[in-house]
Amino acid sequence: MSDVLMPQMGESIVEGTITKWMKQVGDSIERDEPLFEISTDKVDSEVPSPVGGVLEKIFVQEGETVEINTLVARIGDGSGSGGDEPAAEPAPEPAAAPQPAAKESSAPVAAAAVAKAPEQARQPAVNGKAAESGERVRSSPLVRRLAKEQNIDLSRVSGTGQGGRVSKKDIEAYLKSGAGAPAAASAPAPASGETLGTFRPAPAARFGNHSVEPLPTMRKKIAEHMALTMRLAPHVSTIHQIDCTAIAKVRAAAKEKFLEQNGTKLTFMPFFLRASAAALKEFPEINAALDGDQVVFHKDINIGMAVAIEGGLIVPVIRAVDEKSILGLQKSVNDLAGRARDKKLKPDEVTQGTFSISNYGSYGSLFAMPAINQPQSAILGLGAIQKTPVVVHDAIGIRSICYATLTFDHRIIDGALADQFMTHLKGVIENWSESVL
Repeated sequence: MSDVLMPQMGESIVEGTITKWMKQVGDSIERDEPLFEISTDKVDSEVPSPVGGVLEKIFVQEGETVEINTLVARIGDGSGSGGDEPAAEPAPEPAAAPQPAAKESSAPVAAAAVAKAPEQARQPAVNGKAAESGERVRSSPLVRRLAKEQNIDLSRVSGTGQGGRVSKKDIEAYLKSGAGAPAAASAPAPASGETLGTFRPAPAARFGNHSVEPLPTMRKKIAEHMALTMRLAPHVSTIHQIDCTAIAKVRAAAKEKFLEQNGTKLTFMPFFLRASAAALKEFPEINAALDGDQVVFHKDINIGMAVAIEGGLIVPVIRAVDEKSILGLQKSVNDLAGRARDKKLKPDEVTQGTFSISNYGSYGSLFAMPAINQPQSAILGLGAIQKTPVVVHDAIGIRSICYATLTFDHRIIDGALADQFMTHLKGVIENWSESVL
């Protein structure tokens, strides 16, 4: 008999949502065979079975969120003696999960969290005592960002997690109780029935012939992250036309030999990664983040790369881009993109990015205004590279043109700096002379 626990998918991960069971009760399973899929605030991943045997009991259903080390399943020898969950190890109450479809709209906050909110507001907060004694309130980076956005003092929130840890569910309950301090004008507190200002009831949307489905867990997390970044950072974009003829010629001349030598195709992404790294070195203000009223200047150049996956997207991070060759970058791109689609990424492979790139041009788009990936301060968007007639030295010529967008946080980056950054990046691409073999 073997207990299966919710794994800790990284140092700062404190809870996870089971999005899919790959096996059902009564199914046989081999050691290291995928057992279930989980979604955290960092990454979606498959969890392999720790042992071989028969899945005899499932304690946490799809869509439920529980803390790490919670008993989620039990694997036995098929005798059916899986039993019930030990009383000493009850699974924590799940956080707000996707609600089933209903004819009438309902508040998307879990009823249990709402019911407990007034009681929690009256409790002598564990974290309040911690704050008085000078101890740090235990919480995840996601919870601290949400608390900062809603102008909440975490020391006043009762943590229901292990050791008094404050979870997202506790923040929602605190807001629902009405105990939270009034938020700043730029970040109003959620209205009644609203989950952190992201999911407002919209009964007027239900009319005519329609169907209703719960929002998938991944889309909920994307929605929360996108709503957060748009509320926090004033987004401004600048668009530059880049002549990619030089790198198009280099790639065309080398792609067959590159594939033969390295077993992988050469794409345009490594060129833009190298050019971005060069521009970030020249303008470190773009490689920075705003923490309160302090600016954090990163010495490392770790670039996130948006990857479209089934049901959403994820941004794995290529570390030390400035230290890698074109071949090294191409291998990193292929490896991370492949494992992202197969849900094999590790939590530390989607964290500590300092800048991001979104290549929407791979789907034919020419222009877009990508959203900043918090807590970063800028993101580069790449449109499709197309042969276009342009003026070259007072004559019409056919060139490989790309429209690149830099979206930046206007709190710390001004237009002049953003354009200087883009001009430097443009210069690297248009005057490329480095061999890729």
